[in-house]
Amino acid sequence: MKLEERGRAKYRPLKDYDKEQVQALLFDKIKEEEKLIQNIESDFELPNLDYRDDKINVISLFSGCGGLDLGVELAGLSAIIGEDEALEAFKDKKNFNDLRGNSIFHTIYSNDLFKEANESYRINFPPHVYQHELDIRKVKSFPKADLVLGGFPCPGFSEAGPRLIDDERNFLYIHFIRCLLQAKPFAFIAENVKGMMTLGKGEVINQIAEDFASAGYDVQVKLVNSRDYGVPQLRERVFIVGIREDLNFKYEHPKPTHGKDKLPYVTLEDAIKDLEINPGDWFEGGFSPIYLSRNRKKKWNEQSFTIQASGRQAPLHPSGPEMVKLDKDKWELPGDESQHRRLSVKEIARIQTFPDWFEFFDGGNMNVQKNNRLDKQYKQIGNAVPVLLAKAMARPLAIWAKENIDTIKDNAPVLSK
Repeated sequence: MKLEERGRAKYRPLKDYDKEQVQALLFDKIKEEEKLIQNIESDFELPNLDYRDDKINVISLFSGCGGLDLGVELAGLSAIIGEDEALEAFKDKKNFNDLRGNSIFHTIYSNDLFKEANESYRINFPPHVYQHELDIRKVKSFPKADLVLGGFPCPGFSEAGPRLIDDERNFLYIHFIRCLLQAKPFAFIAENVKGMMTLGKGEVINQIAEDFASAGYDVQVKLVNSRDYGVPQLRERVFIVGIREDLNFKYEHPKPTHGKDKLPYVTLEDAIKDLEINPGDWFEGGFSPIYLSRNRKKKWNEQSFTIQASGRQAPLHPSGPEMVKLDKDKWELPGDESQHRRLSVKEIARIQTFPDWFEFFDGGNMNVQKNNRLDKQYKQIGNAVPVLLAKAMARPLAIWAKENIDTIKDNAPVLSK
């Protein structure tokens, strides 16, 4: 569904969507993806995976550096040893590694194409996780599992992008569903950007939810804001959670824990004030007219703008004078430019609620320009699900799974490679 008039992106999106047209286009794209799957020829066999009978075995798709995975693991740990105890252990790498094996959630397999993110995952997660660095469209057979999770790629849904209904990146969720049909987990968690809720006047998200449900799941969809769950960031994301229809469990997205009449929102001051003296490296360079087309600086007592997957687009540090609006889509940085800098890698990791011990691989080539190496880290962190948001969304599953693991296992398919 494209106009032949080229715009800032490849094409400009059509604005007047017809429900039947949207559905027809989606069905056509699904058929195209299914044909690609049928043409896969692979003799590759997965190795024996580290299945545990006393754990919820987890598959991670589009895993990136592991923000969603880490939050789910933390939710599973808190369900076993207690919320306060798990969060305290999470602050220290040794303490967390000593206890993380107690989590009810046990990741056995991850899939992603981003080399640097995969290396970060390898550094920070237990060695028993099998990392499959392969285009998901070329994975012929997925392993069995009890839980599947993943934030399928979102540029085609992004409000900052062209928002084309037939952007091919919008259809990778089909392979998530293919995994569900093969793995037959008791539940799944899928995450995506806010833009997918309004694309095609809401018909796209309706169809996606229907497609997930057709795999045999009771599906719940909700738009949540990360700051409502203790993340110092204004970041709205869609969580699609499904429970297999044969189970007597109704998932409900957790209610906000922070805000009015609740715990106070976590601010930038709470999150990164202590890093002012030693913030680590940040992306350097000038600020383009596009960057200066809107405010990029929040105050210390506010939450950050959404952390994006780009060093150049990173929000400004709250120190120094506030930005001044000159006109529509035109702001300036008052005073000397040295009074303004982008948030550092260490700071955005904090804002995404990664622990300080989490390492982000930058490619390892010191001959590559510093900004380019840093940008690989910004990309990993910006693409990740905030850890504490993931934890909040997974906690209801962790609590139910802890009490009903026998039911889950009794109804699970026979585990195999």
